Amino acid sequence: MTRTLRLLVTGGGTGGHTYPALTTLAALQRRRMPHDVLWVGTASGLEARITAEHGIPFEAITTGKLRRRPNLRELGTNLADLFRIPLGVAQAIAHAARYKPDVVLSTGGYVAVPIGVAARLLRRPLVMHEQTTVVGLANRILARMATRIALSHESSLEYLPASVRDRAVVTGNPVRPELLHGDRAAAYDQFGLTFEVPLIYVTGGAQGSKQINTLITEILPRLLPYAQIIHQCGPAWIDQMRAIALPPHLAERYHPVPYVGPELPDLFAAADVVISRSGAGTVSELTAIGKPSVLIPLIPSGGDEQRKNAGYLASAGAARALLEPGPSAELLLAELMPLLADPALRASMAEAAHKLGRVDAAEMLADVLLQSARPPQ
Repeated sequence: MTRTLRLLVTGGGTGGHTYPALTTLAALQRRRMPHDVLWVGTASGLEARITAEHGIPFEAITTGKLRRRPNLRELGTNLADLFRIPLGVAQAIAHAARYKPDVVLSTGGYVAVPIGVAARLLRRPLVMHEQTTVVGLANRILARMATRIALSHESSLEYLPASVRDRAVVTGNPVRPELLHGDRAAAYDQFGLTFEVPLIYVTGGAQGSKQINTLITEILPRLLPYAQIIHQCGPAWIDQMRAIALPPHLAERYHPVPYVGPELPDLFAAADVVISRSGAGTVSELTAIGKPSVLIPLIPSGGDEQRKNAGYLASAGAARALLEPGPSAELLLAELMPLLADPALRASMAEAAHKLGRVDAAEMLADVLLQSARPPQ
């Protein structure tokens, strides 16, 4: 394509919907092809901040989320959202009609539905991307309107209507390329780690996880004789985690940090085992880098997606998963100890994880976009 590609992007609310689109845009930029981008999202979603940080033109629309099994408190919110959805569709049509995109990329979240409807009404190609193993409600709606359906997992095909499966392609879920090139030695130097015992990297997400932090606190004295730990616990928890009383000869093996930034690739490279939630982004990163993990899904999550993601990795031999609500510290310890004791087991899990990963997902999704693009008539 010699003319400037006009790409309209929608999706957001969370990092799981925002970062795949951002990573795909970076793949397009690496090709040095002329392109213009407009991102349409919500003013309160993560996408508004991320686009501002990266200098991506952004337009906000109104949208609503329909809860499939609302409780009494949510019934009023559902009714209010019913009125917001038509307004969001009208705004989406107006933005898309003015922008005249060659192709629309939707990475999910409820903000994507109005733009998907607008793409259908304006006869613009729509490429829908699903990050999770289970196709979410918004994407099940959009699947019937999409020109192409990009999936992160082969197993997601069964969640699509049979009539649209021939439009689907498995691209994987784009991950940031820098995560694939971490420096193990740099992490060991930064945190003063030892080669005597394996390294566990624990993360509960940017804000930390009360559940994961509590479980780690309970097993820490019994875990540290066999492992060293870097624990991303969240800013609100850092003082409490630093105050845990530990035997002096083991205290130097525990490294709580409030958050992890540019050093994440190095930590992933250095870690022998990862303990984490099982959101779509995390699962894609663990499989792309080929890292054994113990997954503690957030229950409940939308469509129970985290538990299904964790079960998917566990069934492939790539992870251990605590799939029941409220797992005990004893159960976590029981899953961890065999991994710490057996390097061969860790290696086989890493290989299984790597087989599920797709390091070229952003490039493949960029290819689908270019193949689907069509200038307005």
